Amino acid sequence: MIDLHCHTKISDNSMTIEEVIGLARKNGVEVLSINDHDTTVGLAHAQRVGQEQGVQIIPGIEISGYDFERSRRVHILGFHVKPGHAAISALCDPLIARRQNASRQMVEQLIEAGYGITWEQVERYAEGGTGVYKQHIMHALIDQGYTTSIYGELYRTLFARGGQGTEPGAAYIPLVYLDARDAVHAIREAGGVPVLAHPHQYDSWDMLPALLDAGLAGIEVRHPTHGEAEEKKAMEIAERYGLIPTGGSDFHGFYGETDKFTIGSKNPGMHNVERLAAYAGEYL
Repeated sequence: MIDLHCHTKISDNSMTIEEVIGLARKNGVEVLSINDHDTTVGLAHAQRVGQEQGVQIIPGIEISGYDFERSRRVHILGFHVKPGHAAISALCDPLIARRQNASRQMVEQLIEAGYGITWEQVERYAEGGTGVYKQHIMHALIDQGYTTSIYGELYRTLFARGGQGTEPGAAYIPLVYLDARDAVHAIREAGGVPVLAHPHQYDSWDMLPALLDAGLAGIEVRHPTHGEAEEKKAMEIAERYGLIPTGGSDFHGFYGETDKFTIGSKNPGMHNVERLAAYAGEYL
């Protein structure tokens, strides 16, 4: 059992590294990649915990990239990256700071709109991680009785971008992301294997040629947002360009968009784990 896409409380999962790896072991997962957003913090610790639990941990990352030509988000997974590498930090640390500042502004706007939450309360949900995400804000709103779910009508209303005659949501703050091609470059510099994450989720298929030119090495085929047609499309692309097909549950614990997919539910096969390792060995 293999899962090559999973998060922890270091970014936007409700569960700690120990809890995530413990669940992986319970589910029979033997190889797990941890890909927290825009950071490699915690990966060395995760590898130690994995060794203790009998779960092989592949050090990874998921970088929040963007296609500025088409105005679409494009996430890039990195496998076998070196934790703490300067190329990753130089690219992602400013984004982490911008996200934290944006989250604080979101909370301040919600308070001004009459919602009974505080910044200190929201920060507690993010304790031990790199900063506050929208999920932490929604968790506070749940505990204060404003809603019963992370994702739902309130989430869509508060964080709506607006446009086409509609006003932005009460908590909407724009966030400047990174050029997805820079994410590919940084992962390569950090000794890792850059992979296009869940292309159907953000409709990021059209950026593929530019990403290939930048050095993309894989594409996520199996993912909770991919149905049979999307998996087939991604696999055909992988075969056409010689990309490594990956897959994983994209597990976020309580902060996940669906409870149907737990760790180990999107197995990409050991052959592709071996291909990732072989590719990374070329750049170590």
